[in-house]
Amino acid sequence: MSSLNNAYVLGVGVTKFIKPRQLRTYPELGFEAGTKALLDAHITYDDVQTGIACYCYGDTTSGQRIFYQFGMTNIPIYNTNNACATGSTGLQLARTLVRSGIVDVVMVVGFETMKPGSIKSIWDDRPSPMGLGTALMEETRGKHGSPRNAQFFANAGREYMEKYGAEARDFAEIARVSHEHSSRNPYAQFQNVYSLEEVEKSPMIHFPLTKLQCSPTSDGAGSAIIVSQKFLDSRPELKSHAILMAGQSLMTDSPALFSRSAMDLVGYDMTKRAAKAALGEAGVSPRDIKVCELHDCFSANELILLEGLGFCDVGKAHEMVRNGDITYGGKGPVINPSGGLISKGHPLGATGLAQCAELTWQLRGWANNGRLVKDIDVALQHNLGLGGAVVVTVYKRADGKRNTDVSLSDSEIAKLSGLGYNPAIEAKGVTRELADSVRSKDRRSDYALGETADKLQARL
Repeated sequence: MSSLNNAYVLGVGVTKFIKPRQLRTYPELGFEAGTKALLDAHITYDDVQTGIACYCYGDTTSGQRIFYQFGMTNIPIYNTNNACATGSTGLQLARTLVRSGIVDVVMVVGFETMKPGSIKSIWDDRPSPMGLGTALMEETRGKHGSPRNAQFFANAGREYMEKYGAEARDFAEIARVSHEHSSRNPYAQFQNVYSLEEVEKSPMIHFPLTKLQCSPTSDGAGSAIIVSQKFLDSRPELKSHAILMAGQSLMTDSPALFSRSAMDLVGYDMTKRAAKAALGEAGVSPRDIKVCELHDCFSANELILLEGLGFCDVGKAHEMVRNGDITYGGKGPVINPSGGLISKGHPLGATGLAQCAELTWQLRGWANNGRLVKDIDVALQHNLGLGGAVVVTVYKRADGKRNTDVSLSDSEIAKLSGLGYNPAIEAKGVTRELADSVRSKDRRSDYALGETADKLQARL
């Protein structure tokens, strides 16, 4: 496919990720994230030709409930659910529509309001999509009373320990690094820094995973505006703002899922295949990646996927961790500068959009509060859901420069963001005036907006 069919991230927006306490409703969260993304892209809702809503817990047309607040413009709106990979599935759908030439501007909004505690299905009157996997896990690793998802990933960690000599402390170190990274992410649900010993001594969930090695349930939203080459060419002043979606792969499981490997049961095999495809399309190798947002729903998942994504040789992931090669100053890519799911939080539908926002800010050079990974022009995103689906996306700067080649002050970034501040280092709400500026001019409905704008204004 020619460069004329390229797809770009032109705008991103994220809300703060918070504990699931019903403090904010999903229409409000989605509207805030979407407003920020539209402002960042320097467009209004009248420019949007398709909407994609990403969520796991919610009724059928929840996406329309969010998008109607911007305008009732009759555009197609898709509602997607692909487990924890839901947000990136929305990005993949948007890229596919844009690259096909069907549309030039797609708005993706991912959101979730969850229940406190470990994730549980509410559909107890029908077969579970995870039923076969759960049965195989219990057959091979025993039946336990701990949270099911924690068992899946802890068992994968145990298999890696058995095969290659990793230790429980290696997983704890991954969590320590994630929590340290999150201290510089204003959107993170948790911004506390912990010692290795504190991570190890937190309550055991399922060996080797302690509580501080597990992602929490969360409320939050994220949004991205995906545009075509044609649209970007019509606005050349935004070229340095745009991030090329250079390679991407959405894949599901192969028969390896049921190979009796605990690692393949949590997506190791499909991650390897998707990473190879996305990197190949982008024309880069794992060695070219210096920053990565990786789906670390549990620390064990990060360790095995360091290998799955090609960042190390087989059986050497724990050595990367021990050598400090997953953080700043190491030899490998900086993994999860945002703090990852473990610290940032994991509102399922929003996770992929938040990963996209972080890497967009990294590539633009905006994350200048001590978490910027310097001298990069390419980044990788990995988002995985059991059941299963994985999306790997490779991003590049559209202008071919590196992020530190372009030095912008916060005042310059404030203008480019459309928000009046640098959203990569400050997590603020949006004013009624800013929200009004991106709504449809002629097809808006104040009835559809309801009290959302007033709620956002009150939070300021």
